[in-house]
Parts: sequence; C-alpha cells; structure tokens
Amino acid sequence: MTALYGAWHGPEGLRELASVAHNAATILSHGVELSDNKQHNEYFFDTLLITPASIADVRARAAEKEINLQYLPNNKVTVSLDETVTENDLNDLLHVFGSSASVADIVERYSGDLLEGSFVNTGLHRTSPYLQHAVFNSHHSEAGMVRFLKKLENKDLSLVHSMIPLGSCTMKLNGTSTLLPVTMPGFSSIHPFVPKDQVEGYMEMFTELERQLCDVTGYDNISFQPNSYNIRFLSAQVCLIPDSAHGTNFASAQMASMKIQSVKINKKGGIDLENLESSIEKYRDQLAAIMVTYPSTNGLFDKDIRKVCDMVHEAGGQVYLDGANMNAQVGICRPGDYGSDVSHLNLHKTFCIPHGGGGPGMGPIGVKAHLAPFLPDHPIVDIEGPTRSCGPVSSAPYGSSSILPISYTYIKMAGDDIKQCSEVAILNANYMAKVLEPHYKVLFTNENGYNAHEFIIDFSEYKAKCGVEAVDAAKRLQDFGFHAPTVSYPVTNTLMIEPTESEDKAELDRFCEALITIRQEIQEVMDGKQPKDNNTLKNAPHTQAVITSSEWNYPYSREQAAYPATFVKPESKFWPSVGRINEVYGDQNLVCKL
Repeated sequence: MTALYGAWHGPEGLRELASVAHNAATILSHGVELSDNKQHNEYFFDTLLITPASIADVRARAAEKEINLQYLPNNKVTVSLDETVTENDLNDLLHVFGSSASVADIVERYSGDLLEGSFVNTGLHRTSPYLQHAVFNSHHSEAGMVRFLKKLENKDLSLVHSMIPLGSCTMKLNGTSTLLPVTMPGFSSIHPFVPKDQVEGYMEMFTELERQLCDVTGYDNISFQPNSYNIRFLSAQVCLIPDSAHGTNFASAQMASMKIQSVKINKKGGIDLENLESSIEKYRDQLAAIMVTYPSTNGLFDKDIRKVCDMVHEAGGQVYLDGANMNAQVGICRPGDYGSDVSHLNLHKTFCIPHGGGGPGMGPIGVKAHLAPFLPDHPIVDIEGPTRSCGPVSSAPYGSSSILPISYTYIKMAGDDIKQCSEVAILNANYMAKVLEPHYKVLFTNENGYNAHEFIIDFSEYKAKCGVEAVDAAKRLQDFGFHAPTVSYPVTNTLMIEPTESEDKAELDRFCEALITIRQEIQEVMDGKQPKDNNTLKNAPHTQAVITSSEWNYPYSREQAAYPATFVKPESKFWPSVGRINEVYGDQNLVCKL
C-alpha cells in the first residue's frame, strides 16, 4: 500500500502533499503565538508543541469543536496536521487556542514571509533527488494506475485461481461479507488514541470478541495489542522447543534473549517424553517455558500433550502454545483446558483475516488468569487489567484494530457451527492423505493412521534415486495452476499440505491429480525416460515465453510442459511470470522490482 501510494503521487505529488501539511502547521504556529500561547518547536514539519494560555479553555473549546488533541504533562499540548486538514479545520484549531485571527488573516499578515524561519530554509531541508525509479514517475492517471495494478495482479496466483495449500498457514477463504466492515468509516477512520467514550461501539466489539475467543480457547483474558506474537521474560532463561514446533517459535525465543533447548520427537512424530524429561531435569533451575505447537507441524494431535504440560508445570515452567494451528481445534478442544498457560492467536489464519505478502497480521495473546496482570498496557489509552505489565508491544493500544471486525463477523456468522470448520479442515486433509498414500510416503500419522488438519509427504527417496526433490515438485505445481505447499518444513525435502475447510472435493481432487501426475513424471525420470537434469520437473515452471519460443530443446512436448492435466485448459491457464531461478543466488542478491 505504501509503495503504491508513492507510485501514484510520485516525487512531485508527495512534495506537494508534504508542503500542504507543513504550510498548515506553519499557519497554526503563527496563529497560536498571536495570542498568549507558546509554541516551543523552533523547527517543525507537521507537529507543534504548545503551552496554551489556559489548558482548561483549550480542552473546553476542543470538545466544543469535536477535536482531539494530545494533552501532555506540565499543561502542554501537541497538534499534528496532515494533507487532509482543510481551511475550516485550521480556523477551528485557531479558535481552540484562543486566536481571533483566521487563516486568511494570517496569510495576509505574513504574506511572502509566511515560511520565513521554516526548516525549508535551513540545512534540514532535503535537496537530494528521491524516488527516481520509473515506477514512481509513470502511473499518475487513473487509467495508467489501474492498468499497472492489473499487471501486478496478473502475476499473483491467489485463491481466485485455486487453493493455496501452505501447511501451517491456513490460507482459507476470506469471505466477502466478513471483509465489508473494514470499509466502514466507523472502523477505518478512527485514531487509535481517541478517548474510549468516543468509540463505545469499538469497545463493545473488543469486549465481545475477547469473550468469544476466551470461550474458544479456554483462556481467561485476551490482549489485542500484538500485531504478531512475541514473548517477554525478565531475564534470559531456558525455553524448551520441540523439533515439531512452528519455525517462528525458535525466532521468538531468541528475540526474547532466551536460551533455546530443542526437544526431540519420536519416530511417530510426537514429542519424545524421555528427552523432554531429561531436558527438564538438566535445566530445572533455569526453566522458563516450553513453546509447543498443537497440533504439531508434523500434522499430529500429540496424544501426550496433557502430560507434556504437566511435566513442565511441575518443574515451575509455563506452557506457551503456538496458536498457528488453531484451525484444527476450534470447537473441538481448548488449549486452556489441556494445560497451556498462554497462546498467540493468528486471527489472520484461523479467524479469516487475509494474510500473505506482509500483512495485515493480528496476533492477540490469550492467557490464563495468573498471567493476566502481565499483559501489555499502554501509556496513553488506559487498559483495564494489567497491573504488572512489561509495557506495550505495539504503538496502538488494541493493535491493528480496524481489521478485528473481520474475525468478529466470522465468529458471529459461524456461531455454534464454527466447530464444523475445524472438522471439515481435518476431514479434507485426511481425504487427501489417503488419496495420495498409494503414490507418496505420508511421513507421520497417529496410531489410527490419520492426521490432523495437515500432513507431510516425503521426497527423500526420489532425491536418492533420481535427483528429484520436493522443491522440483513445488515448482512443477505452478504449471498445474497451484501454489506450492510448505516446502522442506518441518522435515527437509518434504511438502506440508493444509487444504483448510474452504475447498470442495473437486478442488481437492484436482490438487491430488496434479501431485499424482508429478509422481508419474518422477517415475519417468527414475526409469530413464526423461534425463535427470533435463525434465519436466527440473525445468519447471514453464513460462508462456518459453512455451511459445521458436526454440524447444526439451525431451518432452510443449503440451506436456504447459498443459500437464486435463483440467489445465488454455482459457483458464495461469501462466507463471518467472521460470526457474537460482534460489540461493537470488536470496543473496535481492533486487526489488515493481
């Protein structure tokens, strides 16, 4: 959004917008000093620090004009302006600070000297060129910008084309009806620091959504402040993390300056209780917590989860459960019931907020009662509850609150049937696993031969026999019009598949057909029918430019490359925009391009 804002306005447009904001702040600065107020900032861009003649009068007049200001200690006030401020707004602000002059009066009084003393006449003013790339200097008409956006969209394989089966990512349908509330000004145009009595509807939604999430999870309190999850401890202590945990768990513990001790998994994919016990005993005096993902990224409901929690609690530690896989639990089981003390909840996964491409993330923290006093507080907006808080973890008191109506609407619309979402997600995953089982090794199942809401297929034997890896299958799936599953996590050279409840049987069958066809192509390489270094898998994905080129030096047909299944048709074919690249080189030599 920020990049496209810059592309639309360009350097000249952004300079003009900045000038509008700065000029407005300059006019206000002159105006407040015409009365008995003191404006403290010698140089400023858009924000003024003011000591008013009477703070009580300022508060009263601001309330009269329905203007919110930031009131600081020692009777100081800050005012920030932007390009949306109108002349009427400025006149109201001048009235608030007791100035009898209007905008027109101030402009006439100072005439050409309005910006004298402004930072634009100092060394603080930027003189170097900026935003010189063509993308910021080309799309300034509506037609041009719409075409540019459509060009970018055409490169993006999304749920409008096919399922996105990324394991532990829950790329479910984001229903249109759940997204509509974010367009309402009552949600989208509210400053996060406004007084609570001005947003009673928002506060009611926070309260009800907290109750709903507590009911779903078994926790006692929820903080909406985190945009993603993070943990804090007062000193560096040991955090146990099973090898089957979500990858971000290790990163979070590291960022919290904790010492990480990994816990092994057993041959069936569950937590190795003997290794856990030995780790607990080794670090008993330093043990802070265990971070566990449930169901695990191995696609299993670990049957020993209660025992794991009990063992950690007995040693004085806390249980942090990664909520990334809550889509398999809602209405079926609750983390707070089987021993977890705290979880982050991915509202941008389980609870329907769109994600990918950088956001928007929403990771509320749910806790049992004994941890509620430690939840984030806020220095400006009073949050009831936290009495021993470590402080805020986000600049906004309720995080990315404007997207919370999505989850609120989703839960309200689902009602008691929300359990069915989890049941169908589990059913879909197990249906696919059984269809693919004759063709691939499904790496982990429970004692009954089933998975949770995701499962893993293994490619290690193919690498050994013919050099084909999971990443080759992931690239080849693009030729079928599918986004790849999660590659090589949590086990190297595997695909982790999560279909979610959103997909119907026909779509599940198409994806399975694609993987079965890929398995047949692997067999062709194993049988020598395709060379190990020049085949449909190693050359995938095949772009339109490659398919239509006058040269074709591959030992398979163009049709097999571009239309590998009957459901891949010319009229609906999604063409990959980029062919196979050197991924290691690309990761080390990033080039941003729009």
